Amino acid sequence: MISKKIQKGLSSQLNQEFYSAYLYLAMSAYCNHSDFNGAANWLKMQYEEEHMHATKIYNYLVEQGVHVSLKEIAKPPKSFGTLLNVFQLSLQHEQMMTSRLNNLSDLALKEKDHATYNLLQWFVNEQVEEESSVNEIISKIKLVKDDGYGLLMIDNELHQRATPSPIN
Repeated sequence: MISKKIQKGLSSQLNQEFYSAYLYLAMSAYCNHSDFNGAANWLKMQYEEEHMHATKIYNYLVEQGVHVSLKEIAKPPKSFGTLLNVFQLSLQHEQMMTSRLNNLSDLALKEKDHATYNLLQWFVNEQVEEESSVNEIISKIKLVKDDGYGLLMIDNELHQRATPSPIN
């Protein structure tokens, strides 16, 4: 059985992962409305991935015998500005999630909860990939600036993102 502190931290992270999914779905809707259908697809796939992350934490809590109590999910914004703004906000969000996961990892070590620590290391490593991916998109958008053709090319590239594979 995991400690009450770890339960509380993981329950909070579960809520944050669901919020992340909700945020990315809102971003996807915004990009669809703005005719950036490739970005909308990329963000919808990110929504799917964040939902899988929440499910991974949920399953872990259940396996640990925790009675999971779901909390209200905050309402995400509905407007995000330019395509660059969308991905800059995404990066800021991912950096915040990385910080939260690092803090949870520190708590797991302090509590000598190695099973939870191992779970969280999967998430920490995933965050490196997620931040890198968003940084790459931001760099490309900054490179083309407001060039319509350049933005169209990036949007077409973003449309190629496939549905994420289920995680264990």
